[in-house]
Amino acid sequence: MNKSELIEAIAQEAELSKAAAGKALDGMISAVGNALKKGDTVTLIGFGTFYVGERAARDGRNPKTGESLKIKASKSPKFRAGKVLKDAVAAPPVKGKK
Repeated sequence: MNKSELIEAIAQEAELSKAAAGKALDGMISAVGNALKKGDTVTLIGFGTFYVGERAARDGRNPKTGESLKIKASKSPKFRAGKVLKDAVAAPPVKGKK
């Protein structure tokens, strides 16, 4: 599913126009991104948690030349699925739905 298909699904589920659903989705993405930039976590009960993961600096190797190099510490956005979402994915499919 791509973004336009998600907007269409949101519009249908929430009985909104596609324009309103698109604005809502963009607002949600922006709010989550801004919270993560500040180092906060975003928890949606039942759905999951967005958080910032940290990787320590480490030694690496250039696969082409075999040369050793230092890899800097970094941060990246991560997502941990909640129980309701995990259960929904693990449940057998409902007849008539994909």
